[in-house]
Amino acid sequence: MQWASALSSQPDAGMALTELKRALSEQLDGARPDLVFAFVSPQYSSSYAAIPDLVHNHFSPACFIGCTAMGVIGGGREIEQHIAGNPAFSLTAAALPDVDIRAFHLESGDLPDADAGPEAWVEALGVPRQPRAHFLLLADPHSFDPQPLLMGLDFAYGDATKIGGLASAMEANCLFLDGESHGSGLVGLALQGDIEVDTVVAQGCRPIGEPMTITECRHNLIIQLDERPAAQVLVELFQTLSPEDQELLRHALHLGIASTEFKVKFEQGDFLIRNVLNLDQEKGFIAVGDVPRNGQTVQFHLRDARTAAEDLELMLGNYGRNPAPTAPSGALLFTCNGRGEYLFGQGNHDSGVFVDKVGEIPLGGFFCGGEIGQVGSSTYLHGYTCSFGIFRPLEG
Repeated sequence: MQWASALSSQPDAGMALTELKRALSEQLDGARPDLVFAFVSPQYSSSYAAIPDLVHNHFSPACFIGCTAMGVIGGGREIEQHIAGNPAFSLTAAALPDVDIRAFHLESGDLPDADAGPEAWVEALGVPRQPRAHFLLLADPHSFDPQPLLMGLDFAYGDATKIGGLASAMEANCLFLDGESHGSGLVGLALQGDIEVDTVVAQGCRPIGEPMTITECRHNLIIQLDERPAAQVLVELFQTLSPEDQELLRHALHLGIASTEFKVKFEQGDFLIRNVLNLDQEKGFIAVGDVPRNGQTVQFHLRDARTAAEDLELMLGNYGRNPAPTAPSGALLFTCNGRGEYLFGQGNHDSGVFVDKVGEIPLGGFFCGGEIGQVGSSTYLHGYTCSFGIFRPLEG
């Protein structure tokens, strides 16, 4: 297994691909890639329809997949459009012997019904349930809600890994799959065979207070926590915080929902982070950006640049300190548009922490309008998160 990644800022798509081919061929020692990912900034919009043919003419991959983005990552570098405004064309390529690649394009109407069995999902995707699959998903947020698909994949392919993100061009997005470009839907692929994909999801929050149990809720409203009015619990927590955290709570408060109830002690990373939308002290409820259930364990969280940096270092540090049986060959990063220089005040933050904690392996990806990643055994659409897929051989 060999991986390579590079980035070009040539203003013409053909010139960019010529430059990228030279860089990738050198990294791959001349091997033909089986899989090519492209992440492309909006400056190439006049060439969107031609990009699939250009990629196939330059590389002849078995599979080509990609999308448009307001910021792209390639060769471990990040170029954000709101900072640089320059064209950016990222390619990540892989030679994958003994790996079966199955690609698919879906529109919302192509998904099985919510009560359909696993075989309906196999038929819709063309992906067998065995051997274990690894899914990579890229969606247009204006035309495709990925949540039903993620629920279906968790149901039908429970042991599969799922990573990806939402295309993030401010106007029309374009999705690339093999020889075609699509203005809507979702493109995805499944990898099966001699490949393992490790996932690291850093949600950028730290817990405050203590875990609690939802004892009454309705729709997205939490009415009671530990049999006390939820708003009162939050007000009392506010009074125990430092002035700095009190200020953060006013504009950066989130709720963590435990990814499992089979734990006695919860740690950072055990919670799915959701926005706190509203606090009604008169009625006593808290509105959140999810639909919680009675009996779930929750804990309030805060987010800021320092916390996001520390969380990423913690998650990647844990991965780096516990090496897998085989060494990683390449990686993809799906990070939020709200991170990068906007949050950290410096470029190449997330990719830099990755190199520091995991190593200098080829890293590509893009800044997303929503990030797909697993927390516990379930897959979610996140915000303000970075989701890594780290690829390595299954066998040494």
